[in-house]
Amino acid sequence: MALFENGLKGNILTGLAIGIGAAVIAPSVIPVLASAFKPAAKAAIKGGVLLYEKGKESVAEMSEVMEDIIAEAKAELAEDANTAAAATGSGMMDNHHGEAVVARTPTRTKPKKK
Repeated sequence: MALFENGLKGNILTGLAIGIGAAVIAPSVIPVLASAFKPAAKAAIKGGVLLYEKGKESVAEMSEVMEDIIAEAKAELAEDANTAAAATGSGMMDNHHGEAVVARTPTRTKPKKK
């Protein structure tokens, strides 16, 4: 107990004895500790892989939902533009791409009679 009471100060032989003891005991203690921590490390890695896969799946689902929302918003904008054009009679038409374009009336010239 006197070893711990003085805090291992100033005694080189005590430090040397502890170092040698650790070097002798370490080869038998390390495999035991490794066998105890290996299942825990494996379980942590499995959990990380499962978490990664679940996160990847969630991101894919979220991007699909966002794509659907964007497509619906574009369709509503095109519908609103067509409704507004029809109400004002401005000659706007849908060109099947969701873009409003100005409708042109065909011009035909009659042949001149001589």
